[in-house]
Amino acid sequence: MHAAAPLPSAVAWSRASAIAITVGLIALGLMWELWLAPTGRGTLAIKVLPLAFALSGLSKCRMPTYRWLSLVLWLYFAEGVVRASTERGTSAALAWLEMILSLTLFLACVIHIRTRLRGARIDAP
Repeated sequence: MHAAAPLPSAVAWSRASAIAITVGLIALGLMWELWLAPTGRGTLAIKVLPLAFALSGLSKCRMPTYRWLSLVLWLYFAEGVVRASTERGTSAALAWLEMILSLTLFLACVIHIRTRLRGARIDAP
């Protein structure tokens, strides 16, 4: 069995960043809805499920996961915008953090996708 080729540095960096930020968004969503500023009975904590499903594809460097995640995460950004503008105190601060994490995750996904596509064009005959 042969060893897998090492990932280019931009791909490895963007993969590690995407995984870390996704874990951060999951932790933020769970802590926000269950402990820090819960709304209702904490049922909104299920909003992190799509992010949890994405972790497997991100860790395996699957391009479709990066593509759909870069679209889905705008729902988290939109939630942050709405809650930052309508709520006060801890919840508003958490909403701003959600917006920042969503934007940085988007950037990590875009860098990953573009770097891999650029590499595929270079490798093509």
